[in-house]
Amino acid sequence: MARYIGPKTKIARKFGQAIFGDDKNFEKRKNQPPGQHGANKRRGSKKSEYAVQLMEKQKAKYTYGILEKQFANLFDKAHRSKGVTGEVLLQLCESRLDNVVYRLGFAKTRAGARQLVSHRHITVNGELVNIPSYLLKAGDVIAIREKSKSLEVIADALAYKANYEWLQFNDEKKTGTFTTAPERIQIPEDIKEQLIVELYSK
Repeated sequence: MARYIGPKTKIARKFGQAIFGDDKNFEKRKNQPPGQHGANKRRGSKKSEYAVQLMEKQKAKYTYGILEKQFANLFDKAHRSKGVTGEVLLQLCESRLDNVVYRLGFAKTRAGARQLVSHRHITVNGELVNIPSYLLKAGDVIAIREKSKSLEVIADALAYKANYEWLQFNDEKKTGTFTTAPERIQIPEDIKEQLIVELYSK
């Protein structure tokens, strides 16, 4: 399966949340599921336990822009860890380089952050890294490559950056430090990770 590049509003409406960020089209039609007739009343509105769990996993995958095999590998890693599996899973998603580039405000969306990384605009501890799924460790310093600091898309994104407790941002140098993996309460995404754990435990 290739990475999803279709209409993002359609996916956001499917989950009833603007999972890709601000979306004017979603706000207009957020109460109407995708499809010609919206919700199909003939099939009923009650979903099975499996359907609810699967929907939550799909929402997490789309939110972080992770493919099925990558997501399964992250879950396996989380399952083998000493912590709470669901929380560790989200911590691993948050530790991905593309996500941290997005959180630091270098890009307005995770897709934009993934492109910055892939196009070799980002360094980690002074070394060029072009792998969006690269997992950061506490103390890693993320920066914009010197030649790329003048990019207009980065300047525009930084104007709207938010602050997160687990990231330190140096405005003068335009660098960020991944201080530690965030606690669950610090992760703003509306994802019910326990449903994902239950799905993989079947």
